[in-house]
Amino acid sequence: MLELKGRKVQKQVDAEKGMSILDLALKHEVDWGFSCTRGTCARCRCLVTEGLEHLAKPTDEELDRLEPEEIEGGFRLGCQALIKQQEGTIVVVHKPYF
Repeated sequence: MLELKGRKVQKQVDAEKGMSILDLALKHEVDWGFSCTRGTCARCRCLVTEGLEHLAKPTDEELDRLEPEEIEGGFRLGCQALIKQQEGTIVVVHKPYF
């Protein structure tokens, strides 16, 4: 299960292996800001408050764009953070810089 918390919309949806947090937010009409989908703008930045272990490791784009402290604190880029397993619960809050 994936719980997505956008600016105004919150939904619980099925976590689909191989899909990104941003893809699932858009698919389920959760208000999730983004501009590029390539990991460079960081408008899709989010905080994983539960289930970080169910996501693939941070990509090179995330390592380049986010500070090490952010990654250690559970921040990811929604366009880059891929679901690696469907079992368990993942809770993600959209947390752009602006």
